[in-house]
Amino acid sequence: MLEAREVCSGATARNGGHLNPPLYHDYSELKEKHGKQAAKTIIRFRLQHLQEIRRIAEHEDVLKQSQCRETEHIDVFTDADVYARAKEKLAKWKADMPSESDTFGFCDQEEAIKRYRLADDTIGCIYGSGGAMHPYRLVTSLLALLLDRHSGHFCIATQTPCTDISGPTSSSHQYTVTTPRGSIKAPHVIHATNGWCSHLLPPLRAKIVPARGTMSAQRPGTLLAQSTLSGLRSYVFYRGTAGYDYLTQLPNGEHELMFGGGFAQCYDDADIPDIGLADDATVPFSAACHLAGALPLYFGSANWGGESAPTGEQDARWGTGRTKAQWSGVLGISTDSLPWVGRLPEKVAGRPSPSAQGLKEGKRLAAPGEWIAAGYSGEGMVHAWMSGKALAYMVLDREEEITEWFPDILRVTEKRWKKATVDDLISKFM
Repeated sequence: MLEAREVCSGATARNGGHLNPPLYHDYSELKEKHGKQAAKTIIRFRLQHLQEIRRIAEHEDVLKQSQCRETEHIDVFTDADVYARAKEKLAKWKADMPSESDTFGFCDQEEAIKRYRLADDTIGCIYGSGGAMHPYRLVTSLLALLLDRHSGHFCIATQTPCTDISGPTSSSHQYTVTTPRGSIKAPHVIHATNGWCSHLLPPLRAKIVPARGTMSAQRPGTLLAQSTLSGLRSYVFYRGTAGYDYLTQLPNGEHELMFGGGFAQCYDDADIPDIGLADDATVPFSAACHLAGALPLYFGSANWGGESAPTGEQDARWGTGRTKAQWSGVLGISTDSLPWVGRLPEKVAGRPSPSAQGLKEGKRLAAPGEWIAAGYSGEGMVHAWMSGKALAYMVLDREEEITEWFPDILRVTEKRWKKATVDDLISKFM
């Protein structure tokens, strides 16, 4: 496993896993574009993530580290038109998927403000079951277990970027993966580079587009536990502009607020400069300002209270005020709004694949090739795990085990590749 930097250093939400998929938000559009059955399969696929991740965490005895938990999730609206459209979408989803939507409902302004202790400009809320976790701790815990159990077969090379992949030649029947530390021969190559995937897969350059997202860790106001229930509630805030802000809260320690967004909300003229950026070395000024100041406005000063003082021994890495830290990460925005999962056709990979000739017998594997799981469009928490699971079954030539739950519309095909355009992506933000 090659990591260009450190393990788990790339994801925007590596500390604040928001396990709250777009459900009613996307259902009608998915139904119109792909049909009712495909839409239902996508929604169920997203919903599987919380229970599957929790199952794995319990099975591997890392549940405490992962902090995987159910939450009461609240979508908060401060724009009347956006709220009205959201309620219409909710009604359509509930009509078609009553079992999956039975915990979802809405409450209008007065009730919403009182029940969830929100600011007075709240128009209404849609609530339902949700989840949250600490992705970094889950993934690093699982990788440590794999390294311990399979030390003879599995290794992680950090600070080792892949700089080139070449196809088979007359002298080598496998891929050659080039790094600054040397080359690796392999019959299979799996791309899990998301927003950076087109660096090694140029034909995907206009299909999965990088975008810079911003996250923060903040100390809660002294009264905020009455709103957030100290981590048992999660939120998404919709102001009426493109994009949204999202909030979870760590269940222990200083109960830090993991608050992300500012992606489009701080650009009222629909100018979204972070699309197309693959550099996460800096935090955009506008997004940083937005995140640093938005939370007391969303909840209202009476519900926020005073500012919390730092507790425990101070670490020089963290700020001593409300904002402990801010960072950015690169998202992989799919131009057709769906993840790309599966074998890469040679035309999409941009190079030929090896033949199966010469491979060791006795191993059940699919034919050699390149594979991908990427393009989560900022919703990796409810797409990445099950996409990776499906991809593993594909590589193992056990596709019959995913037919009941994996959405076929996520597969990479030449037809889909040709059809997906950047124009579709731009139209969603304009």
